[in-house]
Amino acid sequence: MSAPIYRVENLRKEYERRVVVDVEQLEIYAGEIFAVVGPSGAGKSTLLRLLNFLETPTYGQIVYRDRVLDGHIPIETRRQVTTVFQRPVLLRAGVRDNVAYGLGLRGQRADGRVDEIIAQVGLQALTYASAHKLSGGEMQRVALARALVIEPRVLLLDEPTANLDPYNVGLIEEIVREQNRARGTTIVLVTHNVFQAKRLAPRVGLMLNGRVIEVGNTQQFFDAPHDPRTAAFVRGEMVY
Repeated sequence: MSAPIYRVENLRKEYERRVVVDVEQLEIYAGEIFAVVGPSGAGKSTLLRLLNFLETPTYGQIVYRDRVLDGHIPIETRRQVTTVFQRPVLLRAGVRDNVAYGLGLRGQRADGRVDEIIAQVGLQALTYASAHKLSGGEMQRVALARALVIEPRVLLLDEPTANLDPYNVGLIEEIVREQNRARGTTIVLVTHNVFQAKRLAPRVGLMLNGRVIEVGNTQQFFDAPHDPRTAAFVRGEMVY
C-alpha cells in the first residue's frame, strides 16, 4: 500500500449546528480507487466537497500530501484535485470548448490533449456539437473529459453514472479504470451502486449519518463485514 494522499482526523462539518460529516479517522492512499457508499443524506457528497477544498471543516483537519490544510489553500494545491458531479454544468458551447475550458483557466493552450481525451471518452464524432444537445450519458462523458484533460492528481467522482444507461455506465467505468491504471490518478468514487463499488474499487467505505462506519478491502467489505450495519447495507436493506 502506498502512502496516504489524504489523512482525515476528527473531521466535522456542520450547517447551522446540524452535523453533516463527523469522521474520526480516514486515510485515502495515493494511486488507489476508493469507493464511498451509503444511503442518500449520509454525508458522502459533503465529504467530497471537503476533499476538494470547496468546503472548510468546522472542526478537525484534512492532511493532503503531508500538509495540514488550513483556511488558505494555495492555487497549486487546488489545481491538483477536481470533481465530476452527478449533474454536470456545461458551457453553452461545443464539446471541444467545454473540454478545453480548464486548460484556458490555467493559461494553457487547447492542444492535442483535448482531441485525445475526446477520443478516449468516445465523443470524437461530436467534437463540435453543442454540449447542450447531447444525451445525459454524453454530457457526463464531456464532464469527465474536462476533468481528465487537466491531468489531476486526484479525481473525485460524485455519482458519475447515476440514471445512465448500461452502455454509458460501462464506458465511464472503463475510462476511470484506465485513468487509474495508466496515470496512477487517485480516484475517490461516491456511489449508491454497491455493484459499481465492487467492480471498480479495491477498498470501500460505508457512511451513515455523517460517520464512516466501516472501511475494508472489497472482498472483506462485501463478504465478511465487521459491522452489522454494513452487512445489512450490502444485502440491500434500508439502513440509517
